Amino acid sequence: MHLFDPLKIRNVTLRSRIVVSPMCQYWSTDGFASDWHLVHLGSRAVGGAALVFTEASAVLPEARISPQDLGIWKNEHIEMLARITRFIAGQGAVPGIQLAHAGRKASTYRPWEKSGSVPEAEGGWRALAPSAIPFGAGYATPAELDEAGIQAVVGAFAAAARRACEAGFQVVEIHAAHGYLLHSFLSPIANHRNDGYGGDLEGRSRFLMETLDAVRATLRLGGDDIARVASGSSVAYDGAGAADLIGNAEDALASTANFLHAKGWRRGAGWDEGQPNFAVLLEWNQARVYAKTIGLFADKLAGGSPRGEEQ
Repeated sequence: MHLFDPLKIRNVTLRSRIVVSPMCQYWSTDGFASDWHLVHLGSRAVGGAALVFTEASAVLPEARISPQDLGIWKNEHIEMLARITRFIAGQGAVPGIQLAHAGRKASTYRPWEKSGSVPEAEGGWRALAPSAIPFGAGYATPAELDEAGIQAVVGAFAAAARRACEAGFQVVEIHAAHGYLLHSFLSPIANHRNDGYGGDLEGRSRFLMETLDAVRATLRLGGDDIARVASGSSVAYDGAGAADLIGNAEDALASTANFLHAKGWRRGAGWDEGQPNFAVLLEWNQARVYAKTIGLFADKLAGGSPRGEEQ
């Protein structure tokens, strides 16, 4: 198995294992894609990548990380996205989309402007979370989602998946990492609920699993050429341990996911705190989970000391 070997996932065949991961652009108005996105994503396809993902695309207006994020919450978004997917496919690459809800990290400034929440007076909105706990200093206290709100978000992910099919995307990824909404439900640090969406891992995973099920059911209707549903991983620093993460990954894979985009983060593990690593990913690979990684790979090698390699 080599980097330039083709990879088949369901009925989608990638010309190599080179994948362009989602990268926030902060260049949308009302969620619409533009020529900026056509050039940004299209140039990666021209460059030879096999699978090109959009940035995190919000399934609702309030799901955006910033007011300038890409969206797919209404049918009017489809036209420009379809133009982009046609171009990507015309270069021999596969167009993919990452569906997302920012949760308690929504309504924030673009990173080069300032940190923290955008107030409603400046075009922001009230963020949503499993519990009314702000993400950190400078972030507004979010509203706690009730069960009706949870089901509305599940429905929004499914509706966004339908639009993704109509726009010509062949791969759909569900963002469940980085402290965003689905990830925050998984975390016992962020999720203090005492209903069926909190408590033990099964309860905390329920929202994610319902979302995966709803998206997959929608994509089945879109045809068998969709590599249906990838789940971003949770990360250990947010309170979910490796054993929990592996169990969650196996559950997702068995029921709905065709691959997992795994990211790890360990703190206080004998080297610089906050340094990302993929020890969890290595264990997932033993479970035969298709996985893609980005960034710095750092882990203790057998018989050696920590080493970092750009992957």
